[in-house]
Amino acid sequence: MIRIVPKPTDTHDDNSTAAVLSELKRAGTEYALLDLDAIDPLSASIAGDLIWVCGMKQDIHQFECLDVLALENLVVNSPDAIATCASKVKTTALLLKKGIPSPETLFTASRELAADFLARHGKAVSKPVYGYDGIDVRLVTTPDEFGEAPYYLQEYVQNDRDFRVFVIEGKAVGAICRQSAHLTHNIHQGGTGTPIEIDHEMQEVAGGAADAVGADYCGVDLLVENGSYTVLEVNGTPNWHCMAAPIPKMLARHLIEKEQALRS
Repeated sequence: MIRIVPKPTDTHDDNSTAAVLSELKRAGTEYALLDLDAIDPLSASIAGDLIWVCGMKQDIHQFECLDVLALENLVVNSPDAIATCASKVKTTALLLKKGIPSPETLFTASRELAADFLARHGKAVSKPVYGYDGIDVRLVTTPDEFGEAPYYLQEYVQNDRDFRVFVIEGKAVGAICRQSAHLTHNIHQGGTGTPIEIDHEMQEVAGGAADAVGADYCGVDLLVENGSYTVLEVNGTPNWHCMAAPIPKMLARHLIEKEQALRS
């Protein structure tokens, strides 16, 4: 059985969960929706299944539910991978450990260290440690703009676009160029997406980032810095807006294969 945790941000006009369900139904695959808020994982009789997390709330209850369910089921992405991607700090640490290019980054509760970082770079991008859809991503030029500690700051890379690459099992299968007139090019912040071809370097960097965070599939966000790709972040429950590749069909096939392997 494939059990599916629906994306909480789905809407009638933008329904990632439904797109994949349609492909599973077309393939004649049995599935059921799973509401994490409506179960007690300590007593739930769910075992031996594949659980696909299309999306989830960033709260303790849902993370704990998935952790417990992962003891007796295969969760895709794993709770560890989802938690890692949710944390920009841990994602950055793993990218650095694996030698994946990423903008210079600082994470600290010290205003002095943050001010020194900003003075060295002239400007920096401030991001929430746990954030999504480009919300509260700001360009800062003085310490007065920092907000409250802790501070997660990245060097500002001059750009007028970024790239979202969709990766399944280490292979980049779809990519878009995102553009906007402001700092973040996220589609939810008004950016526009255009499908692009995946070049060799994009494949190497995006695939390496997915491996670094331990994700079966993910969305990797890239910028171009000094002529090469650098990783901004990795999304463990990604959207696939504007991609020409048939991502729902690819994801459905991936889930079916994983569930079949689980039963064999």
